[in-house]
Amino acid sequence: MGSHAHGHSHGHHHGHGHTDDQGHTHDHIDWATMIPDLRREDAMAAESGAEIARRLIGLIPARTEPTVLDIGAGAGGQSVAFARELLARGGGRLVLVDAVPELLEVAQHSVKEALAGDDRVRVETVRADAAAADFGTGLPGADLVWASRSVHHLPDQQAGTTRLAELLRPDGWLALAEGGLAMRCLPWDLGIGAPGLQDRLLAQREAGFAQMRGEITDSTPMPYGWNVTLSRAGLSAVTSFSVLTDHPAPPSPAVRDSVVAWLRGLSERVGDRVSEADRATLAALLDPAAETYLGAREDIYILGATTVFLGRR
Repeated sequence: MGSHAHGHSHGHHHGHGHTDDQGHTHDHIDWATMIPDLRREDAMAAESGAEIARRLIGLIPARTEPTVLDIGAGAGGQSVAFARELLARGGGRLVLVDAVPELLEVAQHSVKEALAGDDRVRVETVRADAAAADFGTGLPGADLVWASRSVHHLPDQQAGTTRLAELLRPDGWLALAEGGLAMRCLPWDLGIGAPGLQDRLLAQREAGFAQMRGEITDSTPMPYGWNVTLSRAGLSAVTSFSVLTDHPAPPSPAVRDSVVAWLRGLSERVGDRVSEADRATLAALLDPAAETYLGAREDIYILGATTVFLGRR
């Protein structure tokens, strides 16, 4: 549940590009082992995902049988929301795209489960890497192209956005989940270690993200915001909206599990950037046998914001 810069409220799970045969991506994450965390994250984001699907599917003119592409579908949480929304308006075609076969399998299974045998939504999977030069071959023209936190992994984010825009039918929409606010889960003073642990970890994650961008081969700076990116990709009616993921304290068992997984993921991501004192605090918080175990606290919660930028062809 670590995630990237600019406050991406969850997962390092999108942008599964550049795989080798072991299902590892260029960010050196073994995605198959991440599936339980991704599914947990999807469950926490279900409400905001449903809201995103409602707003985006609502933009597609009723006369068309809609085709939706989910680029970097991950474990399929947002795909499920799109499938339900397509069903509500009578059907459509949903194409799940990812570079990692294990994720495609999980995402497809989740969507089929949600559709419960209703075949008015046709579900397809395509294994493809959004960073590849031939990306888009074999993909149908779409009324909605969705990419969540994947474009910021591409060497050239503007070129990547422009490539996605080219997948649109006339009047189709491209929607990118980028930016937003970092997920907050912890009180400021935990009664262990120096207060403000979460802020330090998030700052270190931002630094790590900048370094990750810098180390991508042929990394191209994009010194402007995502609305400008969409406009430069040739899209019009560019706008954005934000949705909250909000699970206030006291936490349900599912929120407890998620917050523990989030902190574990975040601490793994920031790794050796952390001071020795903070590392000791993290160890105490993540030890299920200790009195200081994070999962046993009543004052943990989940609050994040996802911003969706969109434009029309």
